[in-house]
Amino acid sequence: MKGFLIGIALVIPGLSGSMFAVVVGLYEKMIEAVSTFRSKPSKNIKFLLPIMLGAVVGVLASTKLVLWLCEQFPVMSYGFFIGLVIGVLPFVYKKIRQQHLKVWDLALIILGFAFIMVISHQGTEGTSEFVALTNLNGLSDWATIIFAGFFAVSMMMIPGISGAVMLMMVNQYGTIYNSVAKLLDTVMFLLVGKFDQAKSAFSSVMILLPFIIGAVIGVILMAKVLHFLLNRYAHQVYCAVLGIIGAGIWILMELAIKGAMGNVQSGGSWAGVIVSLVIFIVVGTLATIFLDKQEATDA
Repeated sequence: MKGFLIGIALVIPGLSGSMFAVVVGLYEKMIEAVSTFRSKPSKNIKFLLPIMLGAVVGVLASTKLVLWLCEQFPVMSYGFFIGLVIGVLPFVYKKIRQQHLKVWDLALIILGFAFIMVISHQGTEGTSEFVALTNLNGLSDWATIIFAGFFAVSMMMIPGISGAVMLMMVNQYGTIYNSVAKLLDTVMFLLVGKFDQAKSAFSSVMILLPFIIGAVIGVILMAKVLHFLLNRYAHQVYCAVLGIIGAGIWILMELAIKGAMGNVQSGGSWAGVIVSLVIFIVVGTLATIFLDKQEATDA
């Protein structure tokens, strides 16, 4: 279930898979598992596999269903996401309260907030629907997609950075999620015996292969860096994460307000919108608290 939430966040522009890993209490353990994978392979596979399976299901569901929900019910959807992020604040507070805040710590909080605000507003205009590639035609296409996988996945391991936005910055968001959608289409065509259509759709699915290669390289390298930082400078890292979470709440609120304005223009009332938003923020916050308690119980 936690992996499923991470998978949803990977797809939706503005949401961060790594932030949701923090939200559900898995971030540090995931970084450690990846960075120490070779020394404890069986233990790390046992831990990472269910998260990966959940994330894959989340990505596949988000490609159509969750994105549809965010478009049709933006206030409720983004209110729930805001609540999920708000719910992680006590967890981060526990991490940073062990030391007194210094001027540099406050600077890290501000820098974390500013960095995400700048990054999240880059490359998001008119690029989410653009499909740059529908199949691989040569080494240049392979190189392009490998770089997209490396760049997006390595960057999104930093809490607060949206992998979807990173793909938009390199103009490959539509390409990658079109390939994911084609994977579902390929399966459906095979099930109903439409093999020619399945073959055509699968040519787009092959784009995921170089993307996965780049993503694996990015995960391994960035996990090493983050594992070092969390071991040596955990307090400073979580100060920056606090600023990042603040930016995440701000960005999600922008999306919720944008959706609310659409609802009001369609005949809804501001009172109904505000009530819906508050209710789903509370539901999301309670969901995070529940997940955090489950993590504590498991530990």
